[in-house]
Amino acid sequence: MIELNETPIRTSRNFNMNNIKLENICVPDKIEKFENVTIMGENSKIKIEDKCSILNLNYGLSDFFTNQVKENCNQKICLRIDSKTEKEVRLYFDFNEKNLILMEDIEIIAGENARATVVIKYESDNDFDCFHNGILRLYAKKGAKINIIFMNLMNLKSHHFMAIENTLEENAKINCCMIDLGGKNSITNLYSNLAGDSCENTINTIYLGKENQLFDLNYIGELRGKKSNIEIEVQGALKDTAKKHFKGTIDFKKGSQKAKGNENESCMLLSDTAKSLALPMLLCSEEDVEGNHSSSAGKIDEKELFYMMSRGFEIKDAMKLMVRARFNKILSQIKDESLRAFIFRKIDEKLD
Repeated sequence: MIELNETPIRTSRNFNMNNIKLENICVPDKIEKFENVTIMGENSKIKIEDKCSILNLNYGLSDFFTNQVKENCNQKICLRIDSKTEKEVRLYFDFNEKNLILMEDIEIIAGENARATVVIKYESDNDFDCFHNGILRLYAKKGAKINIIFMNLMNLKSHHFMAIENTLEENAKINCCMIDLGGKNSITNLYSNLAGDSCENTINTIYLGKENQLFDLNYIGELRGKKSNIEIEVQGALKDTAKKHFKGTIDFKKGSQKAKGNENESCMLLSDTAKSLALPMLLCSEEDVEGNHSSSAGKIDEKELFYMMSRGFEIKDAMKLMVRARFNKILSQIKDESLRAFIFRKIDEKLD
């Protein structure tokens, strides 16, 4: 049994949310080079290297998973962004018969006032059991503004483990968009250190589970700078016997006067056997701050469904439209229309 993705503070055992325990996970010990990587974009303004700084995380999934990347990393990518770049930079990791295991260390360093959009995609063929354990560290220096889009499109035989760490200096802004659709187990730890005054981190996530998928999302934001701000919005849907755990912690540290933090998680249950658990938390060591949290889970609105079916929609198509409408609030923020259409196609495929 593997225990991972601990909450930053222990909660009541009755919640059963302090960590996730996984059984029958075959962790690979023989790691070959992962070669099916595609890097696209305006590289003239971004330095791409295969050397990263020393890998240290404040949280991460667990010491075991962090050390696994340290010792067995088979892809290292460092992006150094020193100015504005209009085109998206894309890192695509495609799993196939010859590339089954990926353990990568990605470091993104955005210099002062830099601007960029980075898209990272993980996708696997349906016929293979794949294993992914990745770490991404994003440093946004003074005045930098970075948009980053993650797409987990692994098949339902695979395991997807991801640790993300954001560090923001004064007036920096990071927009994270998480598209979490794949993996038999999809486990994510996202930590944001809002160190600078007036910095801002927005985290927008959609997840869609079917069959016996398990999602465990652990988002932690620590606000240290004055007038710093974190916004967490999570929208999901579950069908069949899929399960989801959401743990969201906003922690106002000493010195974060006038900081703001908001988190909202909502899950649409598309079957009677799907299961959703949520644990939003607010911690505070400072005065004159503002924090809000909410979570909800419920079955699809039968009146709304009946109304759509009375207009000629089959039940499956009506449910698709309702899920798409729920997700559109987040996906509409992706400016690339072709990328947005690609994501909606993947959503439709999962709902078929």
